[in-house]
Amino acid sequence: MTDTRIRTYTNETEEEESTERTGEKEYCPECGGRLVSDTEHAETVCSDCGLVVEEDEIDRGPEWRAFDASEKDEKSRVGAPTTKMMHDQGLSTNIGWQDKDAYGRALSSRQRQKMQRLRTWNERFRTRDSKERNLKQALGEIDRMASALGLPENVRETASVIYRRALEEDLLPGRSIEGVATASLYAAARQAGTPRSLDEISAVSRVEKMELTRTYRYIIRELGLEVKPADPEHYVPRFVSDLDLSDETERMARELLESARQEGVHSGKSPVGLAAAAVYAAALLTNEKVTQNDVSDVASISEVTIRNRYKELLEASDSAAPA
Repeated sequence: MTDTRIRTYTNETEEEESTERTGEKEYCPECGGRLVSDTEHAETVCSDCGLVVEEDEIDRGPEWRAFDASEKDEKSRVGAPTTKMMHDQGLSTNIGWQDKDAYGRALSSRQRQKMQRLRTWNERFRTRDSKERNLKQALGEIDRMASALGLPENVRETASVIYRRALEEDLLPGRSIEGVATASLYAAARQAGTPRSLDEISAVSRVEKMELTRTYRYIIRELGLEVKPADPEHYVPRFVSDLDLSDETERMARELLESARQEGVHSGKSPVGLAAAAVYAAALLTNEKVTQNDVSDVASISEVTIRNRYKELLEASDSAAPA
């Protein structure tokens, strides 16, 4: 009987403490109204007076959305989403390199040796054949170059898919892994509308520019990839941002490029050179302080190219202007 009373008292005490801890979150501190969670804006607000009690809350739900029960069942999973950017699509297990246990305490020397052996065997099982080792090296190269070039995740994912297709169709014999990986990233960047010039790509790659160009053409032809010619306007936002210029300058540069397109100036010209010249001309027209040397450093082209394209853009702009 005594034990039953003690257990009952303990349960009541725990419920009271829990209520006290969560009481502040259940009722509005201003009017005492009921609080509701606004998941769209990550806020907790009062349903009566509208007071925002908490903001910038962490969304602990899934990263996907479902609009019916069947779609929810299809997308539901345990763990991180699969990705083409890893050779095993992220389905394997990684053993951390820190020699500490779950409580943060250092492992003994015997435990450290055991963990090191487990890491070694884990790596061997993750890359069981030459194809997986090839993928692991290539996808690591793609991730390294994309990080150096500031390319978004969707470009890395597309580049990984292109490389996988090249590997499956046996296009690698006679070509280096780094060359095909670089060509895949260059093609993916152009497909996504965030192109990088050959000079920029080759600067972070481990292959020469000539090999990159040759491999890129081969991959495009054999895989039948549809890659549109690079649009100079795609380079403008990055150049404007790197030079710390205004939005007005960017708008003016786009107008100059549009006038040049109407006059046929784009034909046979490097899109990087046209974009750099447009940014330089727009900066002068909007009274921004920028030199040809500054634009040359950002765009990785010569000042002579900027001067030549600059004159052509201004002439095209004058021709396109209504009389």
